[in-house]
Amino acid sequence: MSVQYDLAGQKKAYESWAPFYDKVYVKFLADGQRKAADAAAACGKDILEIGVGTGLVLRYYPSIARVVGVDLSRHMLAKAREKVEAEGLSHVRCLAVMDACNLGLPDAAFDAVTVPFVITLVPNPEAALTEMRRVLKPGGEIIVASKMGAEDGLRMKIETALAPLVKKVGWSTDFKVSRLRAWAATTPDMQVIDVQPIFPAPFFQLIRIKKTG
Repeated sequence: MSVQYDLAGQKKAYESWAPFYDKVYVKFLADGQRKAADAAAACGKDILEIGVGTGLVLRYYPSIARVVGVDLSRHMLAKAREKVEAEGLSHVRCLAVMDACNLGLPDAAFDAVTVPFVITLVPNPEAALTEMRRVLKPGGEIIVASKMGAEDGLRMKIETALAPLVKKVGWSTDFKVSRLRAWAATTPDMQVIDVQPIFPAPFFQLIRIKKTG
């Protein structure tokens, strides 16, 4: 199946979001942001954040960490750089424009890769996850925090009905934990080791995928 990448369209959307993104999400996503950062820090000091956006997660990493943040939008990154300077976030070593499916980073460089509230926006999530695996050290983890669709039951029916509205804010009712499990099951040395609810549960979840080899 051919996948169409509308990177220009995504960049334009992020440019529009950049000025007021923080006002909408700073408190709403704080629980998941904090838990994603904590899970990454437990893996080691070298951390890559995919979709760093305006930098809302950066403050939650410990000062001993070495964090690299990448995003498709230079406008979002401009906001992130302002936070780094204003809050003295010296653990943030680099912020750069990159496509998650084509990271300009060396193999096996990071102890953890965090993907906070962005996986449903990536045109080809499996390709991005495979690229994350490439830059991950053996024993490291990919940590995904996101809105996850219900697999079955009444909640799935409700989410399906609300799908057009949810899509407007960049989330998906179609993206489910089973999709991450399927990718891990067909990818060497990758295993989903934990799935836990984050606010607002049960709609949002934190998934840890370990590189075992």
